[in-house]
Amino acid sequence: MANELKYGDKIHLQNGYNSWAGGYLDSNGHSSDSGGKYAVSTADSPTRGEGTGTWEVLSPTGKTAGTPVVSGDVIQLRNLYGGDGGYLDTNGHASADQRNAGAKYNVSTSKDQDRAPGTGRWRITARRSTPADGNIRPGDVIHLWNLYADNGGFLETNGGGPSGGKYDVCTNAYSNRAQDVADWKVQRP
Repeated sequence: MANELKYGDKIHLQNGYNSWAGGYLDSNGHSSDSGGKYAVSTADSPTRGEGTGTWEVLSPTGKTAGTPVVSGDVIQLRNLYGGDGGYLDTNGHASADQRNAGAKYNVSTSKDQDRAPGTGRWRITARRSTPADGNIRPGDVIHLWNLYADNGGFLETNGGGPSGGKYDVCTNAYSNRAQDVADWKVQRP
């Protein structure tokens, strides 16, 4: 039971685009979205800045720290930049270019756990794990589905990122729009 991902764990998330060259989920720069805290993109390193690529796994449904994360659970991800980089959140619509490829919403962090109903909640599902007991482990490939309006889309990379970043991050209606852009690999720091 020591290797399972647990609530309270700190993780890095590596994007699967172009054979795992999509970078690491990262907070980068201030968000211009209403209620947003930091913009979200990927970076070449999970440690671009102190805590920018580190996310704490939390339960919005009352599961206690130390409880294993099971495929299908609803989670929240808190960024650790500056000790509290905000919660991973859908906020505003994706850009016109992104929407032309099925994208739904822009992604940033928010100071609130749920800025609007479901915007900070993500259903985590794993492709598979060993053993096949439903638990998620470091090294597993996951998808994150946002629960805004029960249809917030899959977290993905889509288009160029900001200065210091690699790719922009948004949500999409499709789980694999192209080249594994919505695949994320769980890693421990």
